[in-house]
Amino acid sequence: MALAGEGAARRDGAQGAVTHSMSRPNADALFGVYVHWPFCAQKCPYCDFNSHVRFGGWDEARFLDAYLRELDVVKARVGRQEVYSIFFGGGTPSLMKPQTVAAILDHIGRLWPVATDAEITLEANPNSVEAERFVGYRAAGVNRVSIGVQSLRDEELKRLGRLHSAAEARSAIEIAKRTFDRFSFDLIYARPGQTHEAWRAELSEALALAGEHLSLYQLTIEPDTPFAELHARGRLVVPDPDQALALYILTQDMTESAGLPAYEISNHAAPGGESRHNLLYWRYGAYAGVGPGAHGRLVLPGGQRIATASERNPERWVEHVETAGHGFTEETPLTLSEQADEMLLMGLRLTEGIDIGEMGRRFGIVPSQEEVADLARLGFLEIMEPDNSAFEDGLPHDPDLIRACIGPGIGPVMAPNKLKSTARIRAVGEGRFVLNELVRRLSLRWERTLPATSAPTAFRP
Repeated sequence: MALAGEGAARRDGAQGAVTHSMSRPNADALFGVYVHWPFCAQKCPYCDFNSHVRFGGWDEARFLDAYLRELDVVKARVGRQEVYSIFFGGGTPSLMKPQTVAAILDHIGRLWPVATDAEITLEANPNSVEAERFVGYRAAGVNRVSIGVQSLRDEELKRLGRLHSAAEARSAIEIAKRTFDRFSFDLIYARPGQTHEAWRAELSEALALAGEHLSLYQLTIEPDTPFAELHARGRLVVPDPDQALALYILTQDMTESAGLPAYEISNHAAPGGESRHNLLYWRYGAYAGVGPGAHGRLVLPGGQRIATASERNPERWVEHVETAGHGFTEETPLTLSEQADEMLLMGLRLTEGIDIGEMGRRFGIVPSQEEVADLARLGFLEIMEPDNSAFEDGLPHDPDLIRACIGPGIGPVMAPNKLKSTARIRAVGEGRFVLNELVRRLSLRWERTLPATSAPTAFRP
């Protein structure tokens, strides 16, 4: 991958391309930076993200200094890396001044070489969007925006606690189209009372507005949110599982027909339009998480992977950084089996699935072949192999019979002798909705492929 040098991140809008299955960079070499901006104009009733409302405002210069200092600590720990992607999430990062974004990007570019085709994304809400600010973000180095539209219906936006109107959402999308080569927006569906026909009409409008990427999330009731309280009291009724599944299937059919197939459970893109930063997470690359409440997965020079988490309260985070140089409250060395668990949880979400051979090379262990075959028989997993022969022996090489046996569990049970190292597995059917249970089953019995080579080390910035 070409380098942009040790200077500032590129600002010419260079766009990278990642295809659904053909372009799979070595995940061990991927390194991204996630910057968490914690402030919002209003807290949405369904949201459990680390977001905070400060009606009196905030000291942006003080926060900027803290971001730069925490980045310095990360650089001291991980050493030289090539930055593959940068993501400003929140919260509402579009409440940040473009000059603040530029300063953070410039500092990242001074600390590490940034790939010439690095994807640099900023999340934005339609109510905080105006052409001048978008142009400022583009000048700062942002080359992709993700807009939190959530609905194209005014009455639904009010129910979701959103501050913008449907007209403002459409306007924000048009501004993004004119300003950036790449953009995406989010919608929430399976909302209370939403019918099949209503979602079909709304999704049709969204697909007409969309570019190369669209994120479509089913509404989930998260603990300790206003929606959770309403749901517990029976005042908020969401579609039942059968209705939610029907809406999900409709979503897949419509996006596929529109040329935006799913590459992950809730994310859809034209080939080459996938979010590189999200793929970094799902392919289990390494990333720094800076800012209040940010999480990270860092790989130290000796090869040990650690999980980091930061102080969630914005003001306390700043104080921690000012006294200790960083806001980390957790730094946990991960065992090989813990890393394999995380790779399963992230990678099974992808349409491309998980490369069994890569898992074995990275961690020295792979899931039990019998467990994989059983979950495939039940219709929760699919086993994929380019030449339609997922097992070295134990199954005939007829594609239709193989699909029946390991495909969505509609054929006879057959016990494979050895799963090929080139095979891939992915969640399918109802398996997409029970990923935690799939990971629990798959990690019950690991099969060792290589000796463990990584030893836990302490993380002391």
